[in-house]
Amino acid sequence: MELLKKERMQITTHFSLAEFTRSESAKRHGVSNDPTPEHLMNITVLCNQVLEPIREKYGSLNISSGYRSKVLNHYIGGALSSQHCEGKAADIDQDDMPNSSNVEIFHFIKDNLEFDQLIWEMGDASKPDWVHVSYSDGKNRKQVLRAIKVNGKTVYSLYK
Repeated sequence: MELLKKERMQITTHFSLAEFTRSESAKRHGVSNDPTPEHLMNITVLCNQVLEPIREKYGSLNISSGYRSKVLNHYIGGALSSQHCEGKAADIDQDDMPNSSNVEIFHFIKDNLEFDQLIWEMGDASKPDWVHVSYSDGKNRKQVLRAIKVNGKTVYSLYK
């Protein structure tokens, strides 16, 4: 996708395609991170159903990782089955934002929004380092997990 078109393309009221696909890793490795038309539809649904309500409530939202092409996902060591590669997931890191925190965002999503997976990523019992959320149109599991590192591997358990 031509860079100028990508920079200007609004996928929802408050989200541009460029914001959802930006990646320093893709730039470093010279890898395309342009979504397919199907993935763009998934991104639009995720933004409308999950991310727009968060941005409307808190005024800001920092997507630390949105869409990832399969090649980019490989370079960063993402899971082979990552929903990021389908445009169905985003990682949010609000801890440097003035209006909210990762904990607030996690609980807002859990208590108010429809989602497929919501993951308290790393951190400790008091706050996650970031929040992962995914949305699968019509197939949401409402699965709430916690991810921690054990012997260098990410281990998931049910969030309590």
